[in-house]
Amino acid sequence: MAKRISGELLRKLRNDIPIDILIARVLKIPSKYSEGYFRFLCPVCNEFNTATKKETNLARCFRCNKNFNPIDIVMTYYNKNFLDTVKFLMPIFAYFNKVS
Repeated sequence: MAKRISGELLRKLRNDIPIDILIARVLKIPSKYSEGYFRFLCPVCNEFNTATKKETNLARCFRCNKNFNPIDIVMTYYNKNFLDTVKFLMPIFAYFNKVS
């Protein structure tokens, strides 16, 4: 993989991998639906005071005030660096690109 990653690729990784599916099915972070919201165990503070927003494809923990996009949550959950995270997300992006 090239050391330089295009802005377009980063935009696609952030926006085209559904964050709730990434959290629940790929990362297998404990999650549930509560009060109509998808909740997940925050990888920073280990609380369920969280939610995702499909319109922006972002996740937020209201306890520790941390926001996550798909890249951020993988980096945090696996303690990976940025380039390793992009490599990890590439096949996941390819899968969702084929499905849609």
